[in-house]
Amino acid sequence: MKVTNEFLIPFVGLKLGKHQFEYQINKKFFDHFEYDEFETANIKVNVVLEKKNTMLEVTFKHSGTINVPCDLTSEEFDLPIKGNLNLVVRFGEEFNNDNEELLILPIGEHQIDVSQYIYEMIVLSIPLKKVHPGVKDGTLQSEALDKLNQIKVKDSIEVKEIKEENTDPRWDKLKTLLTDK
Repeated sequence: MKVTNEFLIPFVGLKLGKHQFEYQINKKFFDHFEYDEFETANIKVNVVLEKKNTMLEVTFKHSGTINVPCDLTSEEFDLPIKGNLNLVVRFGEEFNNDNEELLILPIGEHQIDVSQYIYEMIVLSIPLKKVHPGVKDGTLQSEALDKLNQIKVKDSIEVKEIKEENTDPRWDKLKTLLTDK
């Protein structure tokens, strides 16, 4: 992905203490990462960078909505998402981002790119199963739901009656021992 200047935070000129940055994330941001799991996005990301003498602490928080298709009905809806991520930035000999909560930058580095962390935080906050709220409360009317209702398994009482008819008489005799106490 091409790094844009919007997501580069130059920390060299900042004073010690907390500094706040806000980003408005939309579908164009995800196009840079070639991620196309949803149609639109409207997410607000708040980044708090706390500069200390020997390290940086970066806290990411996001909230917003993404437009996704329902996994059951394929109807599109706005799914609210939110999440957070904490990152500690230390300085060392060479760049190392093997640990998801610790970033080691070379000693001469003067800025940090937060775009990858924002991307990962948002993508990981999307639930695996996306169900339209109308399906949960029963207000959504769609062809897919009508078809699912037609082919769903009938009441479990009918299934139990069929199973009870096909039992072995030897087991029935043993069941009476438990109930005759």
